[in-house]
Amino acid sequence: MNEDEFNMQVRKFLKEVGVTSQREIEKAVRAALDDGRLDPNGSVKASIVLKLEGLGVEHNVEHVIRLS
Repeated sequence: MNEDEFNMQVRKFLKEVGVTSQREIEKAVRAALDDGRLDPNGSVKASIVLKLEGLGVEHNVEHVIRLS
């Protein structure tokens, strides 16, 4: 395995996950605020599951995102 290439590919994947996830979170929160479904002083519980196909890995990350 080429460690440099592997590291670069992992970073590329994580960057894509981070950028697209942030975009989706912001879009959903703004829509919920506009619709009155979300308190501007509230919070949103977020979670994401990382699966590594064929390796038997499933890692769950949960976090509460406060809006103020």
